[in-house]
Amino acid sequence: MSVQALTVLSEEEQLLYDSVYEYALEKIKPKVHEMDESEKMESEFIADFFENDYMAIEIPEQYEGLESGFFSAILVIEALSRVDPSCGVLVDVHNTLVNNAVNNWGSDSLKAKYFPQLATKRLGAYCLSEPASGSDAFALKTTAKDMGDHFVLNGSKLWITNGLEASIFIVFANVNPEAGYRGITAFVVEDSFEGFRRGKKESKLGIRASSTMELSFEDMKVPKENVLGEVGKGYKVAIETLNEGRIGIGAQMIGLARGALDAAVAYAKERVQFGQPIATFQAVQHEIARMEAELEAARLLVYNAARLKDMGQSFLREAAIAKLKASEAAELITSRSLELFGGYGYSKEYPAEKFYRDAKIGKIYEGTSFMQLNTIAKLALG
Repeated sequence: MSVQALTVLSEEEQLLYDSVYEYALEKIKPKVHEMDESEKMESEFIADFFENDYMAIEIPEQYEGLESGFFSAILVIEALSRVDPSCGVLVDVHNTLVNNAVNNWGSDSLKAKYFPQLATKRLGAYCLSEPASGSDAFALKTTAKDMGDHFVLNGSKLWITNGLEASIFIVFANVNPEAGYRGITAFVVEDSFEGFRRGKKESKLGIRASSTMELSFEDMKVPKENVLGEVGKGYKVAIETLNEGRIGIGAQMIGLARGALDAAVAYAKERVQFGQPIATFQAVQHEIARMEAELEAARLLVYNAARLKDMGQSFLREAAIAKLKASEAAELITSRSLELFGGYGYSKEYPAEKFYRDAKIGKIYEGTSFMQLNTIAKLALG
């Protein structure tokens, strides 16, 4: 079933969405439960994502990319998340955070070196959060000491999505802690750099096939040319990239909400009680109608923010609203979908409980709902 909003999507966009969703149904769906139980992403899917060009959407053609728009990335994330949100967020982080950061802030030499790899074979991750630095992102303690022709990084990062499978990382460190956030600098780092260490892999409530890692850096040498943007301007890289990433999380949330609602509708048509399918009961119909309305509203907010980004217009407010409302809609829809399954909804034999677990992270990562409310309020109050 494709998205029913042809006035919102062009024919080309609809074809993209449908092709990704069909791939996810055919290849990913049979492995969803197994990946959730094992807490491990199938490597063949990551290879497929590169082969299908899901990882090179906005990368310029000269670097083996598609040079398509941000909206295309949003559709890919949404379609994958409708089947497995773990796959959706893997593609999301690679595109909306890593590729966008390099595209917007990377030097020509950095783009020439890393984009062909990010487009075809090497997964990216984004390293900002730390043990004492969550919503207060600029309280980070990782340092970078200028040694002339290179920097030496020391510190650790937490909650790094794609941390296990990625080999290219955007790492934020402070070159001048006394200057506070004005010392923060972004670096492109490889896992082959001496001093790079992977730590604990988190065991999570939801999106369990998506790896979430602790990383550490011990006297890790990073070449000067691997500075992303300007020294001391990493806070700008972080802020602007996360604004785009929040739209990606919104896409993940509306995708998984649609997956949960699809499952609930199918079950309501099959489940017979009192001699008739429960879908014939008005109370069930009204629940489904409310979920449809919540989802469509959230979806249009996400699409609007993505369109604004592609048009080069301001989208800070719209991105915050989209992430806030999409994560709220996902939590509500997955909860009510589970309830329509009755006792079966609580069983791992059916998809409802997994979508419910996967939805919770939407209010937490890439800026909590509280932080989105702060942003919206600040802009509303001028």
